[in-house]
Amino acid sequence: MTELTEREQAVLALEARPWRTAGAKERAVRAELDLSATRYYQLLNALLDRPEALAADPVLVNRLRRIRERRRAAR
Repeated sequence: MTELTEREQAVLALEARPWRTAGAKERAVRAELDLSATRYYQLLNALLDRPEALAADPVLVNRLRRIRERRRAAR
């Protein structure tokens, strides 16, 4: 099993933070990670399928997997 990169760890850490206002997360993604919101969500979704991410933060990854599955089922 490979380790998560610093960027991947930063994506998970940013996703774990609470956001109080609309757009705050997208601004943080741009400012802290220098990514567009679209690229951020692409990276995040790829991370959710990796066992390394699950090992790094099982509560967050499992919660996000459940949310993703609910959204897919609703389509």
